[in-house]
Amino acid sequence: MLSSQQQIISAVTGWLEQDKPAWLCTILKTWGSSPRPVGAMMACTLEGELMGSISGGCIEEDFLEQLRDGSLKAQYQAMGQPFKVKYGETEEEQARLKLPCGGQLHVLLEYIEPSADNLAVFRRLSADLEAHRKVSRVVDLESGGISAADHSGEKAVVMEGDNLIHSLSPMYRLLLLGAGDVARYVAEMALALEYDVTLCDPRPKYLDNWQVDGVETTSRLPDDVVRERFSNPYSGIIALAHDPRVDDMALMEALKTDAFYIGAMGSERTSAARRERLPELGLSKDEIDILHAPIGFQIDSKTPAEIAISIMAEVTAVKHGAESP
Repeated sequence: MLSSQQQIISAVTGWLEQDKPAWLCTILKTWGSSPRPVGAMMACTLEGELMGSISGGCIEEDFLEQLRDGSLKAQYQAMGQPFKVKYGETEEEQARLKLPCGGQLHVLLEYIEPSADNLAVFRRLSADLEAHRKVSRVVDLESGGISAADHSGEKAVVMEGDNLIHSLSPMYRLLLLGAGDVARYVAEMALALEYDVTLCDPRPKYLDNWQVDGVETTSRLPDDVVRERFSNPYSGIIALAHDPRVDDMALMEALKTDAFYIGAMGSERTSAARRERLPELGLSKDEIDILHAPIGFQIDSKTPAEIAISIMAEVTAVKHGAESP
């Protein structure tokens, strides 16, 4: 499973490998209500193969119509470089494109030739994202040249002189500990939110009847799984086993990593007892303070589905830099 950005970069890479040119559209600015954020992309071949989205469908339809009637190609030939299109500047256009009230989008359109240089850049972008490395796509707005850069800022799109720097993020991963009903609902919600999800439970037979399509399962020792695959800032670890033999084994390794989220399910009493145990596993107070426990937003939830909602709400908030209430 790939994130939307990875899907688009991978699609363009594949088209270039087939010697197909492609259009790449990137949202530069938004005003008012906008269905997609700055940095969102859409890619398309000359035959109309489409990947990604920059609106709810209205702008995509307009883009494809211009592709069919040749006006996109005419604009590019006239300018000889990437060009910006402003959607929704008038009420008439907002109504025609069915944009939300007051919504505007500024979109950069690039024509990507299947050259050896462009293919090398997109292969590098694909490889970095696959390896969970954040990378930037740098576009020279004068020449249309594209390059890749290691540095990547907090903003999705930044202008530096004649260069546009577009930050690309790898797919986020979640490791769930403990095969149970809460884990099942968390996994389903996480998949819908474009996480790559793995469930780990080393206890005999616990995985026998647990399955969610699209979720990898493993019975390996949790600390090994964390160390090998879930120790970077694009990883989250969620302990749901209610069994210290599973949860604590994962937490003693997870709390020493750069994972963006680490949480453990349990009551206030259970969480307090866990915090008393963790120093015995060699963890410092600062490391233990990273732990979200009790896990999730406190909504007095009782059912597995409600608990999963509260967990994924907190994970989403932390991912976007918001403080838990």
